[in-house]
Amino acid sequence: MLSKIAKPIFFILILVALLGFINSPTALLLGFLFTFIFSNPYLKQSQKAIQILLKVAVVGLGFGMFIKETLQTSKDGLSLTFYSIVLTVAFGIILTKWLKLDRKLGHLITSGTSICGGSAIAAVSPVINADGKTISLALGVVFLLNSVALLIFPPIGSILNLTQHQFGLWAAIAIHDTSSVVGAALSYGDEALKIATTVKLSRTLWIIPLSVFSMFLFKSKGQKIKIPYFIFLFILAILINSYEILPAVISSNIVLISKRLLIVTLFLVGTTVSFSDIKQTGFKPIVLALSLWIFISIFSLVYIIYQ
Repeated sequence: MLSKIAKPIFFILILVALLGFINSPTALLLGFLFTFIFSNPYLKQSQKAIQILLKVAVVGLGFGMFIKETLQTSKDGLSLTFYSIVLTVAFGIILTKWLKLDRKLGHLITSGTSICGGSAIAAVSPVINADGKTISLALGVVFLLNSVALLIFPPIGSILNLTQHQFGLWAAIAIHDTSSVVGAALSYGDEALKIATTVKLSRTLWIIPLSVFSMFLFKSKGQKIKIPYFIFLFILAILINSYEILPAVISSNIVLISKRLLIVTLFLVGTTVSFSDIKQTGFKPIVLALSLWIFISIFSLVYIIYQ
């Protein structure tokens, strides 16, 4: 009985998200509930759709930004980005040894926590020759914390009276995956969303030096480094908007559609969670990921408030 109604409910919920009837945390929770009750009937398609929709939506958000403000935001977040990545990676290496955790699993979790979640794990895993199980475990742990962050960061930001600028910067640094970053910032405000998206994408470019570092750390040779090319489309969208190549009404509608696509993406993210994988992970990888997440969250928050 459940299998018969799963597919229509799946598409109804996507439509509800697309029409803007729910916000990003609600979309994620509905995704969790759906996969818990029914299980995702389109799991592989959803995983592919997440990657495509996220990139399309992020590029679309560029049509609501201006190059001058974007460059200033990137400049403001540069030092914090650098310090947070270096310190988190160093802390991750130390904790992995201390916990006696599998070295490759520890490095993938550290990479995902320090830069951009699943994207960093996907980029670094072939460089260090990680197997499928190790990649899945790392993704499961990081994904779990991403989901928690999306739900708790906006309330914490409100309790601490963080400004839109402060919250956007904090979300971009302390939340791992781009989907959760933009989801949390979207629920906090438009300015927070612009800042979080800009800083997060500039942070994503650090995948390249991290991959090179990983090559030396694991003595890998002849491996290709994945470059997140869609970031250049995001920059192009900002330039198009800055020079008013498109009418304002078109640009604003592109941004609106992009925000709706982000909500759909977060619903799909919730439907792809694997509770069995997370359960099989054990406590050590979760201890590592949680420790790194707490560290980067507190460090970045203190830095932002007192800089």
